[in-house]
Amino acid sequence: MTIAGMEKETNPYEAMAARFDTAARKLNLDEGLAKVLRTPNREVIVHFPVGMDDGHLEVFTGFRVQHSVVRGPGKGGIRYAPDVSLDEVRALASWMTWKCAVVNIPFGGAKGGVICDPHKMSMGELERMTRRYTSEIIEFIGPEKDVPAPDVNTNEQTMAWIMDTYSMHMRQTVTAVVTGKPINMGGSRGRREATGRGVMMVCDEAVKKLGMSRESSRVIVQGFGNVGSHAAQLMFAGGYKIIGIAEYDGGLYNKNGIDIDALIEFRKKNGTLQGFPGAEKHDSADLLTTECEILIPAATENVITSKNVDKIKCKILAEGANGPTTAVADEVLADKKIFVIPDILANAGGVTTSYFEWVQDRQGYFWKESVVNEHLEDIMVASFADVVGFAEKHNVNNRIAAYMLAIDRVAYTIKQRGIYA
Repeated sequence: MTIAGMEKETNPYEAMAARFDTAARKLNLDEGLAKVLRTPNREVIVHFPVGMDDGHLEVFTGFRVQHSVVRGPGKGGIRYAPDVSLDEVRALASWMTWKCAVVNIPFGGAKGGVICDPHKMSMGELERMTRRYTSEIIEFIGPEKDVPAPDVNTNEQTMAWIMDTYSMHMRQTVTAVVTGKPINMGGSRGRREATGRGVMMVCDEAVKKLGMSRESSRVIVQGFGNVGSHAAQLMFAGGYKIIGIAEYDGGLYNKNGIDIDALIEFRKKNGTLQGFPGAEKHDSADLLTTECEILIPAATENVITSKNVDKIKCKILAEGANGPTTAVADEVLADKKIFVIPDILANAGGVTTSYFEWVQDRQGYFWKESVVNEHLEDIMVASFADVVGFAEKHNVNNRIAAYMLAIDRVAYTIKQRGIYA
């Protein structure tokens, strides 16, 4: 494949659009409705100054894209990274629309980001940048408009700064403006583990569907951040055999299974997975193509592409990350009869529990963690059944089924509401 061809394959907006077009065609969606659903509702680009620790002024560029607010307020994270782009944020905002519709929660899709290298910035610089970015987009966010959340390189502290900045401008404390907050500021119990827990729940359903068992299922997890580590830990506790962990600085492999609790303790003490005595060092890229029953890419986009998809040797691919598989690779996975649990279903546990947090903030009453997890399981299990049922009914793969289901729900709402003119 040419460099230009590879760039097109790995462009997140192109990937989302390719899946959207296929699903819209299968649904016989009205051409005008397809245009509406393909186009973001609002794109905000802001350039703003921040005083740095050494006294100089730096100008940062930030984005907030609201793809759809038809079914409710926009919902989606804010990421800080040097390679944040409008195309990426557009694609992620669209994915959030479809993700919220797949799990049938009353949100639309949005996403935000700031071009920066947070690893080279002090806490003071990050706080000043976050507060200024918030003030630049403040008229576009709010509990009834658009509710941000953490994403790549942002966390509970970032959300606390956004909530405080928004509240200062509103002259009252508004906890429901963001989710993923610290618990003492209106965060939800179970939110931190929710995406990983949701991944485990859909893996459980897939294992049942395929007549497999937890104990006989070897699992490889790519990425050991929030999603990957919680998915691995919960699945390990549930009886799955975690044989491989692939991280950016090298992987670990043990054919007899890795003790994930011990690995997490080791990383707490040493700051790395490398040197863990309970597994052998292994090349991370090779782990992606190592034989297993369940492969969980839980790190970044575009890790399964036309370059390596032929070598994938799993029975179930559960996408913990957003967009880990390119549209070109999808076709090969379908030919190989790999059971794909697409990202807009597999990692929807996070946004579902964010919805619970928003509900709790608005009613001023907070649930026990067991209640949060029970509600999460209800939604993830029902959504898995909806997607698989749609796939079987329309004779399509699970990813296209998830898009068809989501598009159908959003399009139906647009038709009910009508077009204001």
